[in-house]
Amino acid sequence: MAAETPPTQHRSSCSSSSCYLHRRLPLLHLALLHIIFFFFLCSSFPAVSRAQMPGFLSIDCGGGANYTDARGLRWTSDAALIATGTPISTLNTSTSTSTQEQEQETQYTTLRAFPSDGAKHCYALPVATRARYLLRATFLYAGFDGDDAFPEFDLYLGATRWSPIVVYDGARLVTREAVVLAQSASISVCLSNATTGRPFISTLELRPLNGSLYRTDAEARAFLALAARINFGAPSPDPVRYPDDPYDRIWESDMVRRANYLVDAAPGTVNVSTDKPVFVATSERPPEKVMQTAVVGTLGELTYRLNLNGFPGDGWAFSYFAEIEESVVPETRKFKLFIPGLPDVSKATVDVGENAPGKLRLYQPGYYNVSLPFVLSFAFRKTNDSSRGPILNAFEIYKYVAIEPGSPDALAMASLASRYSSFGDWANEGGDPCWPSPWSWVRCSSEPQLRVVSINLSGKNLTGSIPPELVALSFLAEIRLDDNMLTGPIPDLAASSNLSIIHFENNQLTGSVPSYLSSLPKLTELYLQNNKLSGYIPKALKSRGIVFSYAGNMDLKAGNQEKHHLIIIISALLGVSLLLAVSLCCYVLTRKANKKNSPPEDDLTKAPPPAHKLQKSDAPSCEIATETCHPFRLCDLEEATKNFENRIGSGGFGIVYYGKLPDGREIAVKVPTNDSYQGKKQFTNEVSLLSRIHHRNLVAFLGYCHEDGRNILVYEFMMNGTLKEHLHGVTSTSAGFSDLRLQRIQQKGSSTCTADARRRSSTGTSRRATSCWTSRCGPRCRTLGCRSWSQRNHTRPPTSVARLATWIHSTTSLSS
Repeated sequence: MAAETPPTQHRSSCSSSSCYLHRRLPLLHLALLHIIFFFFLCSSFPAVSRAQMPGFLSIDCGGGANYTDARGLRWTSDAALIATGTPISTLNTSTSTSTQEQEQETQYTTLRAFPSDGAKHCYALPVATRARYLLRATFLYAGFDGDDAFPEFDLYLGATRWSPIVVYDGARLVTREAVVLAQSASISVCLSNATTGRPFISTLELRPLNGSLYRTDAEARAFLALAARINFGAPSPDPVRYPDDPYDRIWESDMVRRANYLVDAAPGTVNVSTDKPVFVATSERPPEKVMQTAVVGTLGELTYRLNLNGFPGDGWAFSYFAEIEESVVPETRKFKLFIPGLPDVSKATVDVGENAPGKLRLYQPGYYNVSLPFVLSFAFRKTNDSSRGPILNAFEIYKYVAIEPGSPDALAMASLASRYSSFGDWANEGGDPCWPSPWSWVRCSSEPQLRVVSINLSGKNLTGSIPPELVALSFLAEIRLDDNMLTGPIPDLAASSNLSIIHFENNQLTGSVPSYLSSLPKLTELYLQNNKLSGYIPKALKSRGIVFSYAGNMDLKAGNQEKHHLIIIISALLGVSLLLAVSLCCYVLTRKANKKNSPPEDDLTKAPPPAHKLQKSDAPSCEIATETCHPFRLCDLEEATKNFENRIGSGGFGIVYYGKLPDGREIAVKVPTNDSYQGKKQFTNEVSLLSRIHHRNLVAFLGYCHEDGRNILVYEFMMNGTLKEHLHGVTSTSAGFSDLRLQRIQQKGSSTCTADARRRSSTGTSRRATSCWTSRCGPRCRTLGCRSWSQRNHTRPPTSVARLATWIHSTTSLSS
């Protein structure tokens, strides 16, 4: 006993510092426990510290208020999204038994039910165009209607039948999920075609997805409808979802057993798990919590059988593997997939350690397009060189649902309805205007395709102009817009050739009655009364024999519009004719005034056109038109005049010789004398002028010769001589004219051919005209043009013919 040391002695024998630490140790333990408990609380409520992902939309159908649930998801009432249906609470229903999870979630305590009237009831969810979304709808019946028959109806995505909703158990939650690529700014979810009971819905959820998730080549033509998404090796029946899955996918536990779902599991199937992090950054990004659990076939095989909702059909199927089992010695895990009846589906050997690569890393082999049956049986079997049995962490299976285009008029009708969205529930029915059932104010045809054929918006208090969207509805047969407050003109509906009934009465429409209405081949009724239309009614419209009412339009006339138009046209023509007559009179008076101030009509001495318009070079043959004057050769003229033997006259220009051409024509050839001064340029100008002037009182100019420096002119020969010879000659003429008559003829010829003396003196040139007589005793002037002053007069420079003004009588014609 003495040898024992009492405890009190032992405690008293310790040093002061060690005793102080020993006394404070329980307090330190308590503080440490508080810190651990605090971190435990933080980890137990992750939703409190995590914000909801942007773009999440959670709708509590039938709910009365907005709230945030235990996961951190914000729920909103559907009251602002739909105007039909009735909110119903399921808390006190006789079959409101549900799972523990459902009892804790407020959104499953209410629902919205709709009448079984054959109409569709739609939610329009706002989305971003060309973005990919996960869309989820849930249905918890809970016996809300007290009916013995469970409800059965259809769920639609726009005009596409998404899935039938069939309730077998009032306490079981029915869920439908789809991955959808938004084609427009909204997605319509509709309930319709109830065969038993009333259509209803509990929740609608919309989750934006990352750009790489569930991307397929066919997403513009088909969406993915979920058939199965299973978390294998789960520690509890609770699903894994947000916030463990940032995209709020629901991964159902493999512990949930129901008929024909995950049955026929192979013997030796065990659960394995790890708390170590698993790398999951692949294209579909399954949550890490799902990849930390798995099932393993310890006997070398994993087998399951389940019914796939919506199948048979083409689907999208992927499996998720990660090596999470620890091993002391190096081991291998290799296996293959086998599906009875589908040998081609089996893929190459899966080597998790090599394909991943390594442990705790995700590997996701799968099929982007595979044909699967409704009852799917599959097996994973290890290969002969594998030391471990197959492993499976999770898988997903979706079915491709082809997108129905619906009515081609859907866009125009959606635009029309949005124009009046605040005018009543009728403008917010949503979905396709024709399918699966038409809007309440629309009638559609189904052959050969869905088209809007009738619109009835009578008495809807519509304002503004007639909707322009009507122009795009080319299959319309009936329009009823009466008893509204519409204004503006009647639009052009000529493209709607099937129109037979038009009711626009009792509005405030203005403008005229369009003429195209009379050309509508099937029109039978047209009501336009009590508007503010004006103008004339088309005659063809009144003669059609249709039911036509237009009373009450004060400014609309029933007269003949065509006659009115004819009067306008005749008046316009008379006005134009009067204007033309006045213009013509002014022109004639102006011409007469100009003639009074002009020289006498036979004055040919006005200056000819400028020289640059008559010649282009010094060679006459280059600028004189050969069709009006002929260039003679000198040898031909010598032969015709017998070497200039027969002289018949002379003048200031030179000597005139008689000649006869080989064809018998008689000519007068004027050859200049040496003292007659005329340069090459002057000769060219004179020939050009003579060749272009033709007059009944002028001797015909036949041609010229310009060789060896000689300038020769050739004229028509006048066989009866000159006027002088007839007046003063020694022989009498056979014409028998009196002297007075001959003097008058000579005066006329002189006025035609002789230049005004005063003008000649002003231009520095002078020439005497000579009158000749034809075989019919008609006078002709044989000399035209002006002669330069004598070469001997050097006090003034010679003047070219081109500078002299020559006035031509109106009967004179100029060749080109």
